[in-house]
Amino acid sequence: MKTRSLNFLHASQIKPEITGEGISRQILGYDGQIMMVKVHFKKGAVGYIHEHFHSQTTYVASGKFEVSINGEKQILEAGDGFYIEPDAPHGAICLEDGILIDVFSPMRMDFLKI
Repeated sequence: MKTRSLNFLHASQIKPEITGEGISRQILGYDGQIMMVKVHFKKGAVGYIHEHFHSQTTYVASGKFEVSINGEKQILEAGDGFYIEPDAPHGAICLEDGILIDVFSPMRMDFLKI
């Protein structure tokens, strides 16, 4: 059985999943090799330092974030992006309400309710 999303996904029809205080996510497409996730942050919300075996690249769609990767911190805002290699400790603090678009390879099976 192949694991994949529908071809067309409308954010307005996907109930956000609360993942932490001031943080929610919507999965916007995936198969076994890739997954895209829209993550909403409220000002002050913290994406605590964590790591995973997936490669990750993220686009800052809106807001402002202090992003930490491997102990290095930078302030990123709308239009910026970042890359996280597998197993690198990383996290983010939301400085202004915002949205991050995360892309993972391979997909995050742990995000699915199957």
